[in-house]
This record gives sequence, C-alpha cells and structure tokens, in this order.
Amino acid sequence: MTIRTRFAPSPTGYLHVGGARTALFSWLYARKHGGQFILRIEDTDLERSTAESVDAILEGMTWLGLEYDEGPFYQTRRFDRYKEVITKLLEQGDAYHCYCSKQELEDMREQQRANKNKPRYDGRCRHATTPKEGVEPIIRFKNPTEGSVLVRDVVKGNVEFQNSELDDLVIARADGSPTYNLTVVVDDLDMALTHVIRGDDHLNNTPRQVNIFKALGADVPVFGHLPMILGDDGARLSKRHGAVSVMSYRDEGYLPEALLNYLVRLGWSHGDQELFTIDEMITLFDLTDVNKSAAAFNTDKLIWINQHYIKTSTPEHIARHLSWHMGQLDIDPTTGPELSKVVALQQERAKTLVEMAANSHYFYKDVEEYDAKAAKKNLTVVTSHILEDMYGRLAALPEWLAEPIHAHIKECSLDRGVGMGKVAQPIRVAVTGNTISPPLDSTLELLGSERTLAAIRSAIVWIKDQDLD
Repeated sequence: MTIRTRFAPSPTGYLHVGGARTALFSWLYARKHGGQFILRIEDTDLERSTAESVDAILEGMTWLGLEYDEGPFYQTRRFDRYKEVITKLLEQGDAYHCYCSKQELEDMREQQRANKNKPRYDGRCRHATTPKEGVEPIIRFKNPTEGSVLVRDVVKGNVEFQNSELDDLVIARADGSPTYNLTVVVDDLDMALTHVIRGDDHLNNTPRQVNIFKALGADVPVFGHLPMILGDDGARLSKRHGAVSVMSYRDEGYLPEALLNYLVRLGWSHGDQELFTIDEMITLFDLTDVNKSAAAFNTDKLIWINQHYIKTSTPEHIARHLSWHMGQLDIDPTTGPELSKVVALQQERAKTLVEMAANSHYFYKDVEEYDAKAAKKNLTVVTSHILEDMYGRLAALPEWLAEPIHAHIKECSLDRGVGMGKVAQPIRVAVTGNTISPPLDSTLELLGSERTLAAIRSAIVWIKDQDLD
C-alpha cells in the first residue's frame, strides 16, 4: 500500500503555526514511508475564502520547503463531483431533503434546551415524502441511529462515539453547495488518502465522516488527531502570544529549518534530542510517538534553535535568506561585499536574520548617523588625531588584508602609548556607527579600503564640525 497523506487548509487567512505543524507531520509521514503528500485548498466557504489567503498558504509552504507531490487541488473546482455523490446518497436512501425553516429549527432547539436535552436535529424530515411548496430544501445525511463508531486514532487511541449522539448533518445547503463534512470525505476518497492527519478540533467530525465513508462503500483512512498548541500561559495559541503566521516568523528573522525543527518537537519527541536535520526528522518521525496532550509554544526555545542554525549553516545558505531582510532595509546586497562573506563574519553574533541585517547595513551604505553614546565617547578632538594617524597608515597599505590592518592598529597604539581599544574603537564607530562589530581587522578588510578611508575621513570632519559648534 502506498502511503498518501494530505494538508487541507481553508484559505480564510494566513498559514498559522498550528497548520504548519499539521502539514509538517503529514509531509514527514509520507516521506518516511516513500509515499505521496497532497495539498488541497478547501475553499468552499465562498464568503471568507480569498485569493490572498491562497497565496499566503502557498508562500508559507514554499518557504518551509514542504513540497507536495500533487496539487494544489481546489474544492470549488469539484462541485460537479460533490453533486454526483450527493445524488448517489439520495438515491440509495442514505440522504434526504429537509424542508425545515430556520425558525422551525430554532424553536426545536429552544424546546430541547428547555427540556435540558442536547440541541440537535430530531430527524423530523427523515421520512417525509411530500415537498413543501416555496421552500428550497437542504440535504441531510441519514446517520445510523443504532450502534457506535469506533475511530481508530494512531495518536489518541481508539475513540468510540454512539450513533444515537450524532444527528443528521447537513451535506448540501439550500443553494446546492456542499458542506465541509461531505466534501472532505469525497476528496479523501477520490484522492486515495490512506492517512488523515489533522488537528484534534476535527475529532468530533470524524465519526460523521466515517459513516459517510461507509455509506459510500469506501475504505476508511487511518486517522491521527494532533493535540492543539498552547501559548506559554496555557491558553490556546493566538495573536496575543505573538506571531502565529508562518510568514511572520520569516519576517522576524527565523530560518525555515529552525521553525520546522521547533514545530516537530511540539508534541513529538525522540528521547532527549532537540536538534534534528530534515533527514533525521524523516527517518525518526512516527505518528505513534506523538503526544496525546497539548504542547506549549516557547519563543525563547525557538530563538535558541534559530541561533544554532544561524551559527552552523553555511554562509551561502544564510545569505539566500538574509538577502530578503536586506531588501527590507532598502539595501541592495550587490552594491557591496559578497553577502555570504558578511554572513561568515556575523553568524556567531546574531540570533535572528533581522538582527544580522541591522548589524550589517554599513557594509552597503555609508553611516548617516552615529550612535550618540558611542560618538560622545569615541569621536572626540583627542581621537581625531588617532583617526588622522590611522588614515595615513591605512592609506599607505600595499595590500588591504586583515593581518596588516591589525598590525598597523597595534603599531599606532604602541607609538601613542595607549591600549589597542583606544585606537580600534574610534575606527569602529567611524565605519559602523556603533561600538559593536565583528573583529575590526576582518570588518575593514571586507569593507574595502575606499569605503573605510572615506568613513574615517567623514568622522574626522564630523568631529571638527562638532568642535566648531
């Protein structure tokens, strides 16, 4: 049997981290077993579904690297197929027309609540044979009234539902459009899905869907319902806990593999191991190891994982992702040193790509404003003489390399009888605008002689201007 899984988001918003984890677990399970992973867009909610949301989902999947083997399929393009199945259910007596008005249904529920009963459709149209004039009927699935449904769940274990507790759900609206529980069964059947991995908020829908599968004479897929993700306060993860959109994590400077590594550990574990390559995830992941209880999102841990990936990934890989962040700062990385070389200098010093981009702007743009505290301490009349001295020494260098640059800084400090920091820090502020940077000799080598000397000259002029004021 070829394993076939799917991710089936509704395009009513962005791709959130809960959906991304579901997609990841489905993708991993298919990859582990040499199967196929399908992407399906469940866009039958015409009022709330948008093209922008579809784009956001596809962008999120691409950024995460969760490649799908088939799709994306769109439910709105399959209405004829759903109509065909609904007709079949009607013809074989597993569905019926319901002519109850909204008011009639509300009165029925009010009475049930008054009697302290669970509000549910009572099946009053189940055996009706005469249509009501002027009423466009909905279509309900005729759920079995006896026995039970045993959902065999690889995450939660066996879960049993009594058919007597399940009412006759609507499978087609009065305008003929199909509802979720019908479309999802038809799609899973037609797409030959073997495993349905989804959030446990769908668990109550599962026995209804199982009964539809059985009515259609189809094999029921294996289910795995994943526990929800909580915020660090124990409440369901939401916007108030911070970013929940996958692309927001891109915007905040996380690498996709860091987010994937973090998400795979939300509800799944392999001993005490915290860090996993994609290949390790595929090899080690198993649905039977997914926890039954909810997982809590911890941003500090995600930052730690992200920092690990920034430190250990190749500069070329990081540069591909950093380039987007440089663009957000209106910086064209082709106007300065090779971005991967900048990354090599910075990757030990950054927790996020946003931080790395902000700390790398001076490689591509002249410093427009010095940090006030840094300038007050390091750009003074006294240090202007040091800067003049270093300008002359550096301008005379036959080779612009870190080693001779370092040697000249050291010689200047010895000649002037001051510590190397007294020479290095004014230069650092002159070229970066601040007191923090990678090793100065390597920074200047990468910055180049022309831009370094221009920055030192600008700082000297700035000091003179301050003195005149």
